[in-house]
Amino acid sequence: MSDHDDRLRYRLLTGPDDAEFCRRVSDALAQGYRLHGSPAMTFDGRRVVVAQAVVLDDAGEARAVPV
Repeated sequence: MSDHDDRLRYRLLTGPDDAEFCRRVSDALAQGYRLHGSPAMTFDGRRVVVAQAVVLDDAGEARAVPV
């Protein structure tokens, strides 16, 4: 079993609009995910919060997790 067997087909990355968020998106892209749709941004009264959906096209290696 490889490290990639637990990858989800869909992820919504969220967090403050900072370098760490950009690193998380970059890491997901390096793991084989691709961007899905446009990023979203909002202001929570203190900071800008962003969200970016990413999807994994290789469904054979991914698993679905009920929520």
